[in-house]
Amino acid sequence: MKLAAALTALSVLIAGSPAMAESASFIRVDQVGFAPEEAKEAYLMADRPLPFTVVDRRGRVVLRGTAGRDLGKWNDTYRHVYHLDLSRVRTPGSYRVKAGGQTSAEFAVAPSIALSLPAAKIVTFFGGQRDRWHKSDKAASVYDWPEFTSPDTDQIKGDLTKVGGPVDVSGGWFDAGDYLKFTHILAYVDTLLWAAKRDGAIDPRLRGEADHGLKFLDKMWDETSKTLYIQVGIGAGNAEGTFAGDHDIWRMPEEDDHSTEKYIRDRPVFRAAAPGQPISPNLAGRTAAAFALAAQVEPDRGRARELLEKGASVYAMAKTENVGRLVTSLPHAFYPESVWRDDMELGGAELALAAQRLRDPRAGEWLRQAAHWAGEYLKHDAGGDTFNLYDVSALGHADLVKAIRQARGGTLPVTERQLVGDLKAQLEIGAARASQDPFQAGAGYDQFDSVPHAFGLAATSRLYRSVSGDRSFDSFGTRQRGWAFGANAWGVSFVSGVGENAITCPHYQMSNITGRSPTGAVVNGPNSASLFDDGLGGHMDRMSPCPADGVDRYAPFTGRGSRFVDDVRSWQASEPADDFAAVALYALTLMSRNG
Repeated sequence: MKLAAALTALSVLIAGSPAMAESASFIRVDQVGFAPEEAKEAYLMADRPLPFTVVDRRGRVVLRGTAGRDLGKWNDTYRHVYHLDLSRVRTPGSYRVKAGGQTSAEFAVAPSIALSLPAAKIVTFFGGQRDRWHKSDKAASVYDWPEFTSPDTDQIKGDLTKVGGPVDVSGGWFDAGDYLKFTHILAYVDTLLWAAKRDGAIDPRLRGEADHGLKFLDKMWDETSKTLYIQVGIGAGNAEGTFAGDHDIWRMPEEDDHSTEKYIRDRPVFRAAAPGQPISPNLAGRTAAAFALAAQVEPDRGRARELLEKGASVYAMAKTENVGRLVTSLPHAFYPESVWRDDMELGGAELALAAQRLRDPRAGEWLRQAAHWAGEYLKHDAGGDTFNLYDVSALGHADLVKAIRQARGGTLPVTERQLVGDLKAQLEIGAARASQDPFQAGAGYDQFDSVPHAFGLAATSRLYRSVSGDRSFDSFGTRQRGWAFGANAWGVSFVSGVGENAITCPHYQMSNITGRSPTGAVVNGPNSASLFDDGLGGHMDRMSPCPADGVDRYAPFTGRGSRFVDDVRSWQASEPADDFAAVALYALTLMSRNG
């Protein structure tokens, strides 16, 4: 009873009494801001449509209005979310919204190029993800795939069986808040970094990061033996307790070279398939795309041809018959991808564009293959997802349209109209979801990867415009960017160091141990509330409690089956990942370029 009383008292302190909670108001706005010409929207959580003002940094009122339509109930405490139209604020400057005795976080109105500032912070994050340690990765042993104790666990049964090596798999980026490295992720990430470089990113450091990723992919693809290595390290130890895995120990990466744990010190490497055997098509397609995009950007044409050949080589190894379960990671449950024709479309489209640039006669054949796989995607996979790690068709479609237009003629298995139509259909998936959501979010925030899906929709809105000329989804894309930057129920920016109220306690070992914020880290964001039913668990050895008081200040805003927890233990919501950061960077690049 004492515990129940304490919890009740705590809930009152956080949310106020029921009467107070109902009358409290909160303003949610994109904490980065808007270009002058963009639609500008914010949200008021209140029990009635209150008057509001927008003030500049000197406190001068620049806009007066009354909250607009009621967008619906969020939870039992916040039964109304009202729309605030700020679009008439067009003069560059910094502003806040005031209503109901509350003041919002600051937002800016500035030329769209201002989005390069949060983009630069994300590039900084990639610099911090570089693996500068793990000396044993320079001469690592190759092992057969482990046997797991069950399909839904990463715990290994028995020991590992060595099948080869040594191989040099040093470098690359850590995958997430841990120190594992995956080709499946890195190829996707590097593809988006090169695409950002090609499509207008201005940060001079981006080329170095993209090159860094490409060097690692070059090590993971052994041209001589036709072998693609897919993973460095293991997630967990074995059931017998004779060895530990990466997720078992909270530590700094430089400690691994001196670890007494054999597979922490001497990390195992795993292959996609035996040497010379066909490779899972998702891996072949996205790895080829990274090399081919680099070939499109590389100014030295001789080097560009070398990159094109590497991409062509791995693309030709794709297993496209009797595919079975896709190869991503060990265990597969870490990254349960099931769609692959989009990867083959993307790889073929990027190879075609690179070949067109270099006047390579194989451009037509890659264009035909890309169109074939695009048609197969439309037949088998369309309508299931939108742009993210597991579905890259949005970029594949847009770049295939560019390649078709540059080819100027010829009959292909898919038309420009079909490709543009599917880009629109993907946006309509998000728009339909947004029409039912009080914060107009197009991503499902009661499942994994809500934030990268939001940035993926933002990117798709601009990819669609680039090939169709249709700007009707521009405002929708801006709202998705805004949702990720704070115009959400929790009022939090899901990008560390970006916005006045950004995530502060990511599930990220290096920042937690050192106390240094991981600038530019993009986290998963809200997730299914059911994932937290058993609590957050205890703190691992050496894990510093964050928040220090242990209070979940976002608890009052749990709603619609979703929850966000800013706590170092909440890997379900607060763990950064490279793929999250990459799609955010690409979206910001496209929006910086053309609003």
